[in-house]
Amino acid sequence: MSTGPTPEKAGESATTYAVEPPAAGGLAAPNEDTPSADSKESDENRLRQDIPWGVRIAAEWSWRIIIILIAAGVTIWLLSHVMLLLIPLLIAGLLASLLRPLHNTFRRLKFPRILASMTSILVLMGGVFGILYLVGSEIVSGFAEMAGQVETGIFELIDWADQIARNFGIEISTEQFNQGLEEAMNWIEENSDAIMSGAAGVGSVAGNIIIGTVLVLFTLIFFLADGRRLWDFMVVFVPAKHRPAIHGAGRRGWTAVGTYMRVQVFVAFVDALGIYIGALILDVPLALPIAVLVFFGGFVPVVGAVVTGAVAVLLAWVAHDFMTALLMLGVVLLVQQIESNVLQPIIMGKAVKLHPLAVVLAVTAGTTLLGLIGALFAVPVLAFIKRATQYLNKEEWRGDADALAMERTVKEEALRRAAQREQLEAEEQASTASLKRRIFETLPVLDPHKHGPGRGKGTEEDDADTPPPSPVPASRDRRTPAADTDKDSPST
Repeated sequence: MSTGPTPEKAGESATTYAVEPPAAGGLAAPNEDTPSADSKESDENRLRQDIPWGVRIAAEWSWRIIIILIAAGVTIWLLSHVMLLLIPLLIAGLLASLLRPLHNTFRRLKFPRILASMTSILVLMGGVFGILYLVGSEIVSGFAEMAGQVETGIFELIDWADQIARNFGIEISTEQFNQGLEEAMNWIEENSDAIMSGAAGVGSVAGNIIIGTVLVLFTLIFFLADGRRLWDFMVVFVPAKHRPAIHGAGRRGWTAVGTYMRVQVFVAFVDALGIYIGALILDVPLALPIAVLVFFGGFVPVVGAVVTGAVAVLLAWVAHDFMTALLMLGVVLLVQQIESNVLQPIIMGKAVKLHPLAVVLAVTAGTTLLGLIGALFAVPVLAFIKRATQYLNKEEWRGDADALAMERTVKEEALRRAAQREQLEAEEQASTASLKRRIFETLPVLDPHKHGPGRGKGTEEDDADTPPPSPVPASRDRRTPAADTDKDSPST
């Protein structure tokens, strides 16, 4: 019996323990060159203590706002290079939202989609050209009748300006006036090249306007005929799980734009009618052209009313006198007060629900960025964004029938695609199995079940060909029951 390990075994055991690696998870000795975790944590704690919480929050907001502003600036810069395409699309969108009820009326009369679109556009163009014809004839006859009044009014305006200058201690003699006219003529002669280049630029602008008008009409036809299908196609690029919400938000925003346009037409018509009646009462010439100018200027909030009202007041002053201009100014202010305090809160407020401050800021920003076009589209874009954001924020798509129908469609489409994918996979597997079977039938040597490493397992046919194993013979030294009995019995 062994009482302990031999010296050889002891040496082997000692050697084994000497070379045994450290247990898993053990920590190595820290390196003096690398800072410890405690020092890093202390540095971070000191940094947090040195920088106030408000400064850290401001920094987090600042870099995010800077990125947003950079993205917005790049977007505006890119859009400025495609204005010839963008502006007609926006105008066509506004006109499509305005003409949608008329298009639907023609559709109810069993008009085809394209024919209903073209008929609606023809009705719009007929109304616009009819108004322009009346305004043109009114301007021609009015200027012919008031040529003398305009000349007299201009001289009166010059005298009034001279009187105001004298009241402030500024005297302008006739010689100074003539000298100023001569300097103006000399400046025109010296800058004739620049003026001609500007005229060429006006010609190019006129060409762009013609191209844009054709593009507006062409686009408007398909916006009216296939607007819903175009929007459905655009929504396809949205992830499927967000598609119902984005679809509903876009439709609600577009409805808000259409409501704004129709209400704005009514408000502009009321403004034009009020100023037209005031001009007729005060016997201001060109009353109808002024009313049409006020109507079209009403589509530019705030700015349009101020500019067109100033034109009406100036024309009243030139045609009559200062008192008539003052009365016309009172008429313009009265109409604008009715619009601001009655029409905007009751009609526009219920339709779009935009705060006046938001409207003013949007128009100012649009004018600063894109000029008159920006002022025209600022409020419709704001109405779209406001209504779409409200729809998403309140999760209105959960009770929207169209959004729920699109959600069901998305789920059905996902199931259909999954079934198609499973069917394709099954067909591919069947095709692969068929191809393998043909190869194995042609080249039996390649069959792994017959000549491969899986031979030991065998197939059912191999098991049928293999003879059954022979029975094991009984052991010759099997004990007899008597021997077992003797073994179990106690010894005597």
